[in-house]
Amino acid sequence: MVDPATLTASAIASLAFQKFMETSAGKLAEKFSEMAIARMDDLLKRIWAKLRGRPRVEEIKAAVEKTRNITAEQVNQIAAYLQVAMDDDPQFANEIRLLAQEINAGKLLDQSHMTQNIIGDHAKGWQTKVEGGTAYIGDITIHQSQPPANS
Repeated sequence: MVDPATLTASAIASLAFQKFMETSAGKLAEKFSEMAIARMDDLLKRIWAKLRGRPRVEEIKAAVEKTRNITAEQVNQIAAYLQVAMDDDPQFANEIRLLAQEINAGKLLDQSHMTQNIIGDHAKGWQTKVEGGTAYIGDITIHQSQPPANS
């Protein structure tokens, strides 16, 4: 489970706007449980309420309500305002971090199967599913020089 203290304003904003970033509700339902999607609405309402009155935030809110879509740049702008609000109000920061943690807990695991056929005696194949982070795939060789011998 994700530690609430490690959830940044950017990560929280991304969770809040998931349904406006996905191409369809079906794709969102493939990634999150119904409970998590409902909590996204709660998170978004709290963010809008906290950031109310800021001209750029109001512009973005109006655009999102009109188009039902948000750009990565707009999410980043909201995240910047959100970071300031979280710094100014630690209680608010804790509340939305906990909400974001609940949403993350409702993330559905990809349990699809992977099949790979290898033909030949010396053939190699790798399969990986990576969601965030770094995947090191293939043969990895590390060459390191030997330390000088003590005389």
